[in-house]
Amino acid sequence: MTMSLTSTAFAAGESIPTKYTCDGKNVSPPLQWDQPPAVTQSLALIVDDPDAPSGMFVHWVYYDLPPASRGLPEDVSTDAKPSQGGTNGNNGAGRSGYTGPCPPSGTHRYFFRLYALDTKLDGAAGLTKDQFLQSMEGHILAQAELMGVYSRSK
Repeated sequence: MTMSLTSTAFAAGESIPTKYTCDGKNVSPPLQWDQPPAVTQSLALIVDDPDAPSGMFVHWVYYDLPPASRGLPEDVSTDAKPSQGGTNGNNGAGRSGYTGPCPPSGTHRYFFRLYALDTKLDGAAGLTKDQFLQSMEGHILAQAELMGVYSRSK
């Protein structure tokens, strides 16, 4: 099953505004999604950049979001347990929460992937993407994807 994932900050395939990058305020963009399957126990989000020079760079790992939630506001806290629920994992820089696009050169693609899970991970804060993917293996009910691009002006 698929779900939809959108943002009021940018459309699918379009440029991510500077505000949400290392060249701006480096805050997470607002996101919205539709209703997940009825048996969903939690939602989770991964944001990554497959065009990074070292391979995949992870910009955000966020899990155990309440299944009744239908989006995230702009500027979600990088605290381990943000006020809107859920738990922040560690990004590719080894820090908790979101870190925005910051490509060294060229235009990079940034994939925001939302997962509806039939379980709550109940993991400690700070899971890496690999740990998170292992934990949710076999538990994905539905997913959604939103891709934006960004290139830095020099």
